[in-house]
Amino acid sequence: MMSNTAQTPYCSLDDCLYKCGETFLYQLKNLLCDFMTTETYDKLIAILDENNAQYRLIDHEPEGRTDIVSPMRGNDVSQAAKCMVVMVKITKKVKKYVLAVVPGDAKVNLNAIKDLFRGIYVSFATPEIAEKLAGSVSGTVLPFSFNEDLELIVDPKLLENDELFFNAARLDRSMALKTSDYEKLTKPRLERISLYD
Repeated sequence: MMSNTAQTPYCSLDDCLYKCGETFLYQLKNLLCDFMTTETYDKLIAILDENNAQYRLIDHEPEGRTDIVSPMRGNDVSQAAKCMVVMVKITKKVKKYVLAVVPGDAKVNLNAIKDLFRGIYVSFATPEIAEKLAGSVSGTVLPFSFNEDLELIVDPKLLENDELFFNAARLDRSMALKTSDYEKLTKPRLERISLYD
């Protein structure tokens, strides 16, 4: 007599271990990203408070895309600090990583950055490298570098605003920071690295 119950598909022990391992690695990655983001956020707040910087926090729905999150925060897109990690090959064996910060309504001019270092090749860093160097996940990269292997370069056009807006190492929280305090704390290298359509 045949049973009406559905048959469970055969799964080898190796398949099961692979699937469990994949799930575990995914959960571990999410846990590490949460820890990394929390640590970076706490470091940012501590530095700002220690230096009496003028800032305010803005909670919003989780979003990291500059053009979408700017209206949620109530700022013009040009006031947003768009932060991208860029990799420049100086020689075949030597790489340099740059945290390029431009106004939110601009793109990063990769060729301008390549020319600054007399590089032979330039591209955006892979998400894994960018997140590791920046200390936060994609969409939440700060306009601050807490890593000596990541050089901060800011387009001076962004600093024409009284305040800068950016995700505060979190998708659900942004910051409005007084520009003069940002300049004082970061002492960024200023270069024209924006590209407008």
